Amino acid sequence: MKPSISDKLERLAQRLDELDATLGHEESTRDMDAYRKLTREHAEIAPVVALYHAWRGAQRELDAAQAMLADPEMKELAAEEIVACKAAIERLEDDLQRALLPKDPNDERNLFLEIRAGTGGDESALFAADLLRMYTRYAERQRWKVEMISASESDLGGYKEVIVKLSGQGAYSKLKFESGGHRVQRVPATETQGRIHTSACTVAVLPEVDEVSDVSINPADLRIDTFRASGAGGQHINKTDSAVRITHLPTGIVVECQDDRSQHRNKAQAMSVLAARIKAAQVDEQAAKIASERKSLIGSGDRSERIRTYNFPQGRVTDHRINLTLYKIDSIMDGDMVEILAALAAEHQAELLAALAGESA
Repeated sequence: MKPSISDKLERLAQRLDELDATLGHEESTRDMDAYRKLTREHAEIAPVVALYHAWRGAQRELDAAQAMLADPEMKELAAEEIVACKAAIERLEDDLQRALLPKDPNDERNLFLEIRAGTGGDESALFAADLLRMYTRYAERQRWKVEMISASESDLGGYKEVIVKLSGQGAYSKLKFESGGHRVQRVPATETQGRIHTSACTVAVLPEVDEVSDVSINPADLRIDTFRASGAGGQHINKTDSAVRITHLPTGIVVECQDDRSQHRNKAQAMSVLAARIKAAQVDEQAAKIASERKSLIGSGDRSERIRTYNFPQGRVTDHRINLTLYKIDSIMDGDMVEILAALAAEHQAELLAALAGESA
């Protein structure tokens, strides 16, 4: 292992000791925001340090086995031990290299999932509903909490736009590569001549920010309107102006929330979505600045780019970024997304490892 990597691991081990000491004090819980940040840092560092201690242990065992070679009676056993230790060290070094890859600070966050109908009219809106079901079924399999934020329904039961919040361990890390254009090819229910139509939806996956204060929002830049929430067909959910619409005047971002009967809770949810969108816009702007130098195959943040095609007649789902085609469309649409999400994560990790190797060369 390179000295620079060993030094970094030693610093991480020292930092973990510091965090253990800090979190062990009762005073650490008085500031809950600071406490959450410390516990998150501890959770990130601890597995890396555990690998480092295992690697050091394997190195000590290798040194001991090599020392045994001088003893004729122990030579054969020592040779076997050396082979096993070297294999363990090689495996642990690979694990450490992956563990030291740059972490996405948003990976452990909850997320807002936004699905919007695109080209294709009513069929696109119906596909938006299918995508929503796919993601919510996946979330249920992960035992995440699914919370409806807002929905604009179409006449045929689909969605022109729908926003949900998914809360659970590692939610954003699992779904962060889903942002982009999703295309469907199938015979719509409204098609009388059996022709295959192509429609599209856009998906945006936005990490939830810890606090609205994490994003600078000037109250003077907001226009807040209240109105009566309504369901399909114009039926009033209640008779009070509980629904909230917030417009961020500098960016033109508009967020509505009407799922709760409480105006206060609707406003808080709308502010959370607004903060997430503004944060995402800032991240996209930063990504655009470096895109010309180095564009990632996945995770580029370009939500207008077509990333996946769902072909129902052929029973296949194709992710165009990694050239992966799976002939299991029914199970995928029912939330069985593990294989395709794992492939995207593996490709992203391979890119990071290749970049790290290039920097080290």
